[in-house]
This record gives sequence, C-alpha cells and structure tokens, in this order.
Amino acid sequence: MGTSPRDARRFVGPGLEPVVTGPRPGRLRDRRGRGARGPLALPGPLSPASVPLHRAPRDAFDRLVADVLAALEPHFVRETDDVDVVVEEAPLLPPEWDERVPTSVVAEHLTPARLVLYRLPLASGCETRADLEHAIWDAVLHGLAQVWHVPPESLDPR
Repeated sequence: MGTSPRDARRFVGPGLEPVVTGPRPGRLRDRRGRGARGPLALPGPLSPASVPLHRAPRDAFDRLVADVLAALEPHFVRETDDVDVVVEEAPLLPPEWDERVPTSVVAEHLTPARLVLYRLPLASGCETRADLEHAIWDAVLHGLAQVWHVPPESLDPR
C-alpha cells in the first residue's frame, strides 16, 4: 500500500524535502489586550529579569503604588494613625448607580483606617504611564490627607 501525496508531506526523511516549521502566522499577536507574548517578552541572556512587556498590568500598577508609598514612608513613621493601603480591581456598585465611578475610597471608621485604590477606574482615565503615576499620586495623597487631617500639599515630597 502506498502513501498518498498528502501523507508524504507530513514526514521528513532521507530523500524528502525538509519541512520548514515555525509559529503560525498571527500567533504572537496581542490577543485580548494583554500585551506582547512569546519569545520577545520572556527572560533571556540580554534581559534576565524579562522585559517590561512581560509584566501583567496588575503587577505594573502594584509596583507604581509601592513606589508612591515608599516615597511617603517618612510620613507613615511620623503619623500616629495607622492606614492600610489596598488595591482592588473595581468597586462593587449597585445596578442603579448613575454617578461617576470612584477611583479610591477612604474607610476611616475601620481600625486601622483603610485607603482602597481601584485599579481599573484609575487606569481607564489615563493614556500614558506618566498620567497613571500622577493619578495614583493624587489618589494616595488625598486619601492619606483625609485620614491624617492635613492638607495634601504638606505630604507631597515631589
């Protein structure tokens, strides 16, 4: 029994043409808006910690918040009121909500007080990373100023 021409194309062996294989066209495209994927975004000899494209948006947002809080660390040492800073994806709003979606909320009635930053509303209003960093600074400064009863300008180290 002979093999059909269709089956002969699948195998590589002596006397057969080598088959060139590789990724399917379009396989490395940005599907579902999650950023670049594939070998260009993975860790390697020239970028051992991987390139920034490899970080998830949540990780990048958390890193920005951590940088802002690190810059404000002297104020956390001086102030007597403890504050928890929490990052959540989006607020849970009732279906009849028709106002602007909040970007952050301060819960002063809790012990310790809690400042909640909402990642998606903050990020959706920003076009660049600099805009996002500025929005995070504003949200954190205004939230901490509300808890500590000081003007936001007095906390800003920039």
